[in-house]
Order: sequence, then structure tokens, then C-alpha cells
Amino acid sequence: MERCCSSLEMEIGRHAFRLLRLVHLNAHRPSLAPRLHSFPSLLRPITAGIGGAPDMTAVLGSPLRVGTVGSAQQADWRGGLLQSGGSAFGMTRQFGVRCAAVADVGVVDATGPDTEAAPAAGGPGAQGGEGGKAYDAGQIQVLKGLEPVRKRPGMYIGSTGAKGLHHLVWEVVDNAIDEVQAGCATRVDVELLPDGAVSITDDGRGIPTDTHPATGKSALETVLTVLHAGGKFGGESAGYRVSGGLHGVGVSVVNALSERLEVTVWRGGLEYRQAYERGNPVTALETRDVASNGAPRSGTRILFKPDPKVFKESATFDFDTICTRLRELAFLNSAVTIAARNHAADRREVFHFAGGLREYVQWVNRDKDALHEAIAFSTHKDGTLVDCALQWCADSYSDTILGYANSIRTSDGGTHLEGMKQAITRTLNALARKSGKLKEKDANLVGEHVREGLTCVVSVKVVDPEFEGQTKTRLGNPEVRKTVDAAVADAVAEYLDFHPDTLDAILSKALQAAKAAEAAKKARELVRRKNVLTRSTLPGKLADCSNGDPTQSEIFIVEGDSAGGSAKQGRDRRFQAVLPLRGKILNVERKDDASIYKNTEIQNMILALGLGIKGEEFDVAALRYHRIILLTDADVDGAHIRTLLLTFLFRYQRALFEQGHVYVGVPPLYKVERGRAVHYCYTEVELQRHLARLPQGGPQATIQRFKGLGEMMPAQLWDTTLDPAQRMLKRLTVDEAAEANIMFSLLMGDKVGPRKELIQRLGPQMRLEMLDV
Repeated sequence: MERCCSSLEMEIGRHAFRLLRLVHLNAHRPSLAPRLHSFPSLLRPITAGIGGAPDMTAVLGSPLRVGTVGSAQQADWRGGLLQSGGSAFGMTRQFGVRCAAVADVGVVDATGPDTEAAPAAGGPGAQGGEGGKAYDAGQIQVLKGLEPVRKRPGMYIGSTGAKGLHHLVWEVVDNAIDEVQAGCATRVDVELLPDGAVSITDDGRGIPTDTHPATGKSALETVLTVLHAGGKFGGESAGYRVSGGLHGVGVSVVNALSERLEVTVWRGGLEYRQAYERGNPVTALETRDVASNGAPRSGTRILFKPDPKVFKESATFDFDTICTRLRELAFLNSAVTIAARNHAADRREVFHFAGGLREYVQWVNRDKDALHEAIAFSTHKDGTLVDCALQWCADSYSDTILGYANSIRTSDGGTHLEGMKQAITRTLNALARKSGKLKEKDANLVGEHVREGLTCVVSVKVVDPEFEGQTKTRLGNPEVRKTVDAAVADAVAEYLDFHPDTLDAILSKALQAAKAAEAAKKARELVRRKNVLTRSTLPGKLADCSNGDPTQSEIFIVEGDSAGGSAKQGRDRRFQAVLPLRGKILNVERKDDASIYKNTEIQNMILALGLGIKGEEFDVAALRYHRIILLTDADVDGAHIRTLLLTFLFRYQRALFEQGHVYVGVPPLYKVERGRAVHYCYTEVELQRHLARLPQGGPQATIQRFKGLGEMMPAQLWDTTLDPAQRMLKRLTVDEAAEANIMFSLLMGDKVGPRKELIQRLGPQMRLEMLDV
């Protein structure tokens, strides 16, 4: 039975607004050509769920990226791979998630950095190789120029899906921002053209065009066609003191992966132009005079169109995704004005924030009750520029920490964030003892309690940054930790010394967090004692699997005892566990930790999943199942329960999303029977398409609409939703933590006004006939 992901995409796309990146990845049955589907950043409205059911989970924002993983016939999870008969679904990083690629009919888009070729039959030591062919020097390939980029693009941009596609834009934009950081540019223009190309223009110095002594070509052609050629390697001969580009591969990779690229440079009153196709120059460097009434124009424009032979899923840029990144860069660089335009949709955005990081923090906290005005400072220590802004909010029970190094988002943290956390914890404990809030006998406040409700942005400009990999997700410079620690400690201590009321409010919140944590600890201990008395450490409702390897196990969190009973009977007990929930769980967005641990359903999930204690570093070894699948009805209540579950998992253990352990199961909406043939449809659109394909004449088709999982027999639930060979899953990962935090607060917080404004703004986009009411 074929899963028609494209129809699901079309149905969602009709009424989606752009915040949630839904990426559907479907590997079809082995007999079918494997395909990977995707579509731009979309967000379903509150009342538009799977198959037309209202779905608040869809409004959880652009930060939540969703991938649908379909699998092939007779598939099973073994050893970290999804096995299909005698083949395996190799796992490659795609859109920030791991996605299945069909190995037995050819790997689809297996270009990520984690992808490895399967060894030849007989292992690496096999004699003769395939067909007895000898293995000698003739089989050793030497790739020249930009050939390595086109051969293995995932090594340079992470993937050839939506994430890698937009990475091309980031590479060129980051080059323009480097000119801004050097004090040589003040404006950047990004345009999405009707033909699918993108143009990025800055008013910087322009790429040099004179002949390079090492290559004998112009410097412009050198940086576009030679890997590891650029002006950002540091030292006396470098063109930039601080930059985000370090490896000299950014713009050359963009050139290699573009169907065509046109570069225009303005320098010294002249305009230089050259065109390329798939990394190769197709014109010579052309020069012409440029008339100017004032100062001669300077700058660079890169216009490129991604190569559809590389980006096979989609080569279409998402304007909202690009605007999110451009807004971020404008916050980080207060001197720049960034203009974005989508010609096809006739949309324009201009980003300029003179307040810098102070405005950034205020923007993140715009729907929260701030305890004080934002604390912002900029200082230069030991050759490192440290910019920081922070603010505590009364109605927030978690922190939002954002780190940047040379305007590059370090999503995996690094030494700059470690230094900030150490400084805040040490400084507030010292001030608490000085003010008498903490007595001599009292223990120090821990970092988690001190940072409760904190929003902080840390941006460092480092001369020689040490990033992990080309995607630069973590900063590793050890000296930066000490620099940021000293800078933050001095600034926070000085501000709070002059604002004692703010200090009292922050310390009171931290002390309340500590008391709540103590109450939560007692609640946990009570739960543990009860479990010991009943000689069981797992919830009674949990139907566990027999496989003890978490990497090969999965758990379905199911809505209601009725659906839970069907799931328990229909599952594969070897590797599938089932945990039924009773009703709607607690909305943790409005509760403290003590309330969370007192809730029975949440206690059951914490124990069953092995989530540990909130705030402690996530230990994946303690996780009992590596696939946590939320399975709820496709109606209003089911969507609400799913939203509550996602809110709990996001607030309690965000690392589950960051490491790709959270999935949403997609049950069918319709069962179509015609004679002995049975077909399941997942959307209204898919149903209509299936009915249109039925041949004329013959028996009448009967259609059954599933209102809930409890209506399905165990065999039906297995065939459609549990069986890895047939089911459809959506994997959710966090892409933009700041926007995820904003969206959870907006939807699940206690402020009605912002939520009402969202509904009023997006209501006209809804199709009323899709409402399941």
C-alpha cells in the first residue's frame, strides 16, 4: 500500500502559515521508485490538524521541524538501522534529523556527513572485489577542483535537503556580514527571484579582482573555484580580523552546487562581471566603467540558482526561513540594514535594530512579564569582543540562552555560554549572601534556579575561533570562557548593585525555584517509595517490550485506555511498548516543578521514558526508548493532548527534540473497501484522489471515517499505524530555540491577549469546511 505523502503536503499547504517547517520524507515500498518529499516552512493553524482535525501542535512554530519517515515492506529496527528484508535503511542527517534512505534500490540523497558506503561482499579484506576485479592504483580516484563538493555535498552543507539548500544562502550572507563586522559595509540586500535564483548584494569593499600570484587567475575566480582560498585564515596577510568564514570553502561550495552563478563586483569606479555553471567559469572576467555622481560604488553581488541535479527534493527557498536568519543578523549587528524581497510573492522586509542585543532580548520577551529592563553591555577583553543582553521574566519557569560567535549561531553551545552561566551563578550567590537573602547555613543556589526565567543572548567576536565542523554549531576556544565569565560577572554585579529592587526580584524568583525544586524532590522520592512498596519501578499501565536495547525499542504514548488496549494487542511485543494516558495531562507551561511531579500521568511518563530530573544534563544512556511516538486521535481533543505532551517534553527535556527522539504517529482518517481491496487514506484530499482512480463499474466502494484510535481493531492499528513497514511517522526537532520558546509561551501560557491576536490574524486563512467540529 503506497503512502501518498504529496497529497498530505498539498492538504496542509492550503491552510498553513509559515512558521513550522514540515518536511515529509517518505521512502516508499521497495517496488516503487524511492522519493523524498519536502515543502517550505509551513505552520498549520490551530484548527487545522492531520486530515483536517484541529491541531494546536502545529502552531508550535518554525522552531519545530517535522520529518515524516515512511518505511518499506517487512521493515524492522535492528542495530540502529531500519532493516528491509536483506537491506537496510541507512540513516543520514537530513533537515536536522536522521531520515531513512532506501538501500536496496539505491540510496536516496544519502549525502550527509554520517553516510558511509556499504562494504563490498566479503568485507574489506575480500580478494578480487566485485566480479574478481583486482584492486590496484587504477581504482584510486583523485578529485580535482570543486569535484569533491559535487561528489559529496553533504560534507560541506550538511545535507541536500531544505537545510542544506538554505545553507547556501547563509554562506553568501555571512560573507556580507563579515564586511559589516570589518566596518566596511552598512547594507545587505537579499532577493528571491521569480526563476528560483537568489541574489545577495552588499556595499562592502568588493572581492579583489587583480591576479593572484599563486593561481595566475584573478582573485575573484580563485575564491570561487578553489577550495580553501579566502581572506579569513588570520595572520598579518588576512583580509579580516574577525569573520565567520574560516575555511575558505563557503562561496566556492555555493558555486559548485549552483546550476549557474553570476558575480558582480564594484571596485575603484569599475564593474567586474563573470558567470559560472556548476562551478566552472563560462565567461571571462568582464570590466566596464561605472558612471558615478558621487563616491564610486563598491560592493559585491552574488546571484546563484541551486542545481536541481543536487537538490533533488526541492530547490525552492523559503522566504520566512531566510527572514528569520536575516532578522537575527540585524539584531547581532546594529550598524547594518538588511532588506529582503520575494519577487514572486511581492513581499518585502527591512531589518535594522539600533538597540542591538537589548532589542533582541526585548523581542524574545515581548509577550512576557519582565522583572526589569534588559541588562546590556559590550566590552573588549583580551582581544575578544563580548556583547551580552539578559533579562529575567516573572512568568517564565525555564531559561532561553542564545549564543553566537562571529555572528554564527552556536546551537550546541560552547565556552562562551559556559562562561556566562558560571558568572551569573557565582555573582548572584555572592550578592544573595551579601544582601542576607542566603544565610551562612544555607546552600548556594544552583545554576538552574538562578537562571529560571532568564533570557540571555551572548555574542562574541573572536579573532581565531575554533568551531566544530563547517556548520559551526559549537565554539571550542577555552580562553573565551574566562573572558566571558569576567565580562558578565562585572556587568551584572555593577547593574544589580545600583538596582537593589531588581536584585531582590531576581533572588526571590531563584529562591522560589529552589523551594519548588525541593518540593519536587520530595514528590519524586514519594513516587519512588511507592514504587518500591509495590515492587515495581515502572507504571502499571506500561506494556513494556521484551527487547532491552533502547536503540532498537520504541514506545507509543497513546490517548485513552480504549486505544491503549488496541495498541497493546496489535503491537510487536519484541520492540514496541505502549503507555496509555488518561485524559489531558497538566499544562506545564503554567505550573512549577512541584506541581509537575505530583501529576500521576506525568510521573508515569518520567518513569517509563527514563527522563531523569528536570534541569539535569540529559543522559541518553538512561533513556529507555530511542523513539518516543505520540499517538492521539485526529480530532480536536487529540490535537490538544498532543500539544500538551509536546509542551511537557519540550520544557522538561528539550534534548529529546534536539537529538531526534520525538515522533508523532499519523493514523489514517478513512478506510475504503471495494470488493476485497482495502485502502487507507490519511487526508480528505488523498481520499478524493483514491476514489477518482477507482475504475468505473464493479462493486460500490464503502468508506469508513475513523473518529478515534479506539474504533480501530488491533489488526487495523498494526497495519496502518504500528507496522514499520506501513506506517507514517513525523520526527520533530528543534531548529530555532528562541522562536520555539516564544510559540510555546504564546499558545500555552496564561496570557490570553497575544493568543487572541494570533487567532484573529490567522483566522481568515482557515478553510471552515476543514474544521472537525
